[in-house]
Amino acid sequence: MPELPEVEVVRRGLIECLPGRAVRRVLVRDGRLRWPVDPGLDAALRGLVARRIERRSKYLLTDFGAGTLIVHLGMSGSLRFLADAPAPARHDHVDVVFEHGVLRYRDPRRFGAILWHPAHDGPPGVHPLLAGLGVEPLSPGFDGAVLHRGTRGRRQSIKQLLLGGSVVVGVGNIYASESLFRARIRPSTPAGRLGRERCDRLAREIRATLGEAIARGGSSLRDFVASDGASGYFQLDCSVYGRAGQPCRVCASPVRSSRDGQRATFWCARCQR
Repeated sequence: MPELPEVEVVRRGLIECLPGRAVRRVLVRDGRLRWPVDPGLDAALRGLVARRIERRSKYLLTDFGAGTLIVHLGMSGSLRFLADAPAPARHDHVDVVFEHGVLRYRDPRRFGAILWHPAHDGPPGVHPLLAGLGVEPLSPGFDGAVLHRGTRGRRQSIKQLLLGGSVVVGVGNIYASESLFRARIRPSTPAGRLGRERCDRLAREIRATLGEAIARGGSSLRDFVASDGASGYFQLDCSVYGRAGQPCRVCASPVRSSRDGQRATFWCARCQR
């Protein structure tokens, strides 16, 4: 599933080619995504000019002045800008046709979303999918103090709290496991038991881990590719994620794995006591 680094990599690629381009038409070949694509999307977007592309958590937000196109890549989605678009393949569900190029949405599992938020409904932040989200982990507003306040009285595991998105957004399964390893915190630790020192350490490692992942182009475990089709390489450097039974890169103890909230969790029993 594309997580924050992957979505940020896509955003950075698209800001190089989309702003200033006008939409000629929208072609919806299969609108059966997580939520059905609005049949009026072509009429809403035709003739509008892309102004800027932002990210909120794992959502891409393209501002067209009259509204915002909200895209979530789901489990297997990709969003590529193609200057010379080939004929669409089986899972190429939506094309936003611009002057001199096509923004193509591909999603084999169709768990993603393409939603139109008209400007008269307010800023995109009031959209129900965005309104309840926590702080951005790479913003100046995120630090150990924020994490410490958000964990008080919480009995759920710290990993599940990170994945929940109510305190901090975008720290998906891969990067939660890696950040917790770097911070020397076991994933199953009840969130409310973390003191300020450990929250400070974890916040620093979350920022560092996400920053490094973005620099490596994200992680390509299955379908993810950037807007130019390039794969990410952060998964090659993972300390624990996907390495069950292999020696810990720090202490050589076998990396352990379990299921936590239907997600695979990886940790080192010696380093994360």
